[in-house]
Amino acid sequence: MTEQLEDYILHHIDAEPEHLYHLDRDTHIHLLYSRMCSGHLQGRLLKMLVRMAKPRRVLELGTFSGYSAQCLAEGLLDDEAQVHTIEIEDELEDFLREHFAASPFGHRIHLHIGDANEILPRLNETFDLVFVDANKRQYPEYYEMVLPHVAKGGFIIADNTLWDGKVADPSTKPDPQTEGIRRFNDIVATDPRVETVIIPLRDGLTILYKK
Repeated sequence: MTEQLEDYILHHIDAEPEHLYHLDRDTHIHLLYSRMCSGHLQGRLLKMLVRMAKPRRVLELGTFSGYSAQCLAEGLLDDEAQVHTIEIEDELEDFLREHFAASPFGHRIHLHIGDANEILPRLNETFDLVFVDANKRQYPEYYEMVLPHVAKGGFIIADNTLWDGKVADPSTKPDPQTEGIRRFNDIVATDPRVETVIIPLRDGLTILYKK
């Protein structure tokens, strides 16, 4: 993906909504690791996937600045459908609540601050779609944790599953993040409970369908 081709794509898809433009800007100005923000192209794809899947309940693991949560909420068909998003970093809470309050879709989002391992059982929900974009070391554990909470015919979308190409490079030093994603990719590729495809968008996006 060249910069020229990416620029062409961005000019031939739906425009980035103004509230998301401001969120992306604030993310890059005020937060560390701003690269983790989903951004325009991935955000429009997430919205489109929600439109296609028509979920009533959506779960997100790893809110960061809230860009992806807002895109997921935007794709919902009505206000009765909801997004539950879990962020472990409590220092992001004020930033998130401020931007959710400014979003036309913020009322569809329920923010939970804390450890997903503790919060998910308390939600007592079955989800039609789950977006995983949290600690890469724990992707295999997240997968096994959320799969029982996904409805039959539901979807799991996992971000960063190509990890700058490190997952396919045998010369890459085996750091914990790379190894976590490699284990996740190996698990879902052979798991008979799901159908799996990887989209080479940005840093890799895996889409799983629960049989």
